[in-house]
Amino acid sequence: MKPIYIDYLNALDIEALAMSDAEIIGAVEAGLIAQGKGQTVIEPRVHLEPDPSFHGHFNVLRGYVAPLDAAGVKVVGDYVDNYLHGLPSEFGILNLFDPRTGTPRAILDATVITDMRTGAVTAIGAKHLAKKSSKVLGHIGARGTAYWNVRLLDHLFDFDEIRVHSRRPESRDAFAAKLAADLGKPVMAVADWKSCVEGADIVVEASRLPEPQPLLKTEWIKRGALVVPYGTMSAVELSLTEIMQKIVVDDWGQCKGGKFGSLRAHVETGRLSEATLHAELGQIAAGLKAGRQSDGETILLWHRGLSLSDIALGKAMLAKAADKGIGQRLRFA
Repeated sequence: MKPIYIDYLNALDIEALAMSDAEIIGAVEAGLIAQGKGQTVIEPRVHLEPDPSFHGHFNVLRGYVAPLDAAGVKVVGDYVDNYLHGLPSEFGILNLFDPRTGTPRAILDATVITDMRTGAVTAIGAKHLAKKSSKVLGHIGARGTAYWNVRLLDHLFDFDEIRVHSRRPESRDAFAAKLAADLGKPVMAVADWKSCVEGADIVVEASRLPEPQPLLKTEWIKRGALVVPYGTMSAVELSLTEIMQKIVVDDWGQCKGGKFGSLRAHVETGRLSEATLHAELGQIAAGLKAGRQSDGETILLWHRGLSLSDIALGKAMLAKAADKGIGQRLRFA
């Protein structure tokens, strides 16, 4: 047997790659297009909750992207109290394999990949589903994915007004300050959900609730807005889906089951079903189904997170790393 090596990119390597906003969005959209064209295999994520008292769980995501010739498994921990230990709420590892032989090909730190690809899916969703004239963003939540939501959305829309809110003042103030410095424009940290959300053209809800609580009120959503709720626990009212002309998800298989997700109650009560679903985002990205068709449409995008996006972004990072001579090769066998 020939020697087998694994390409390894740690967190420092991925930082050194300095992936541009356009590179991140392009890689993730390629994965979505492949999904829309039926060129992928995706299994619903599974969860491991070691102990409820730890206030966290692991997500295990699995997928195959034929055009990229890659299969992958990502394991990511999601622990809401990690800030008390000076740690990010999420840590992840992405493993890539040869889909024909199962040979391991690469291991990547997936912590920032998770953040980047989540923000990219939010941005790509807005590219197809938000009004082109969108100028006001309201963002709930300040965890790792939140930064990339705002950064990549602003890359596409160049907002006139960005409002952010999270439960802890020190968290939202620091979040707003970092964004303002990186984006080169004012970012307002607001003290309540209503001030953040009401009248915004794009609303993103990435809260960290311990249990479902309808803090985002349907009456605050203006006609023609795009609403992107993806908190682990639901923060929206049941009536939210009633004002939507289109409901789009990233993968219906992952949305229709499980204990987590912002629209879990809507699925369980029949408000969201295959009959009421407009499309998966990949079908829209691939041009197979319509995105926004008028400024008056109020649209909802719910994304749970796709292994396909992790795989696509991971492959793009490996290609750039090879070009720049970044990373390590580990002997496997």
